[in-house]
Amino acid sequence: MVEMAPADGGLFAMGFAGDTFNTAWYARRVLPADWQVGYFTAIGTDAVSDDMAAFMAREGIDTAAVRRVPDRTVGLYMIQLKRGERSFSYWRGQSAAKTLADDTGALGAALAGVDIVHFSGITLAILSAPARQAFCAALARARAAGSHIAFDTNLRPRLWPGAEAMRDGLMQGAAVADTVLPSLDEEALAFGDATAQDTIARYRAAGASTVAVKNGAETCHVWSADEGAFSADPPEVARIVDSTAAGDSFAAAFLAARAEGAAVQDAAARATALAAQVVQRRGALAPEIFEKGGTS
Repeated sequence: MVEMAPADGGLFAMGFAGDTFNTAWYARRVLPADWQVGYFTAIGTDAVSDDMAAFMAREGIDTAAVRRVPDRTVGLYMIQLKRGERSFSYWRGQSAAKTLADDTGALGAALAGVDIVHFSGITLAILSAPARQAFCAALARARAAGSHIAFDTNLRPRLWPGAEAMRDGLMQGAAVADTVLPSLDEEALAFGDATAQDTIARYRAAGASTVAVKNGAETCHVWSADEGAFSADPPEVARIVDSTAAGDSFAAAFLAARAEGAAVQDAAARATALAAQVVQRRGALAPEIFEKGGTS
């Protein structure tokens, strides 16, 4: 999506971002240079869509699977900040991404042979019910063929027609996922969870082999079928500047670490460390972290 983020002097700076793209962007930076990170979505054929595709390519993201849809464009969101916590306003009416599951052949081709596939609750929320079903069916086929499916529940209630549809959609996504990356405050809102253990139990029952429950600056609780349950405390942050992409960067570092063979506990430590750096900077993407050698 086009991102309008607060800048100095009360102005807004334009960029490109969005939850799953943010994860791809951070994964590209923490993975070895010879590993491939690709992105599947649908964009328009207008100038801003051209700019978005060019930006992805410049940032090292493989765009070969990106579909171009005539008479559509890209979505736009604006970030508002209050004491470092973000809220969003969206403009998605003509977003081509809402059609990303319409061409099931292109979807299947994009998923074929991929080691790790990452999607989110926002991915599901922007799709119609039939498209959501087709999308999850494609993920199930990819999973059966050997892909590891990762799901960040990333809850945006305003994108869903109602609370029940949101819960059903999230569980539909969880049913095809190996790794689930929920946030406790969102799970409490959607499902009434009192503890991270409630969240873990639900996604274990849905079939996940790994669940990492994020909780902002508080303890992250993780369960793995192979390694059991444990917790990870995020590094202390003196001041949160912008929490945008905290969960997205967490997902990137966690999945990258696991892809490289790290234990789940080490992956959680890397993930919380990267997210702690991201929230101290404005906007979804923080290249200065890597330019200054802040992480690896």
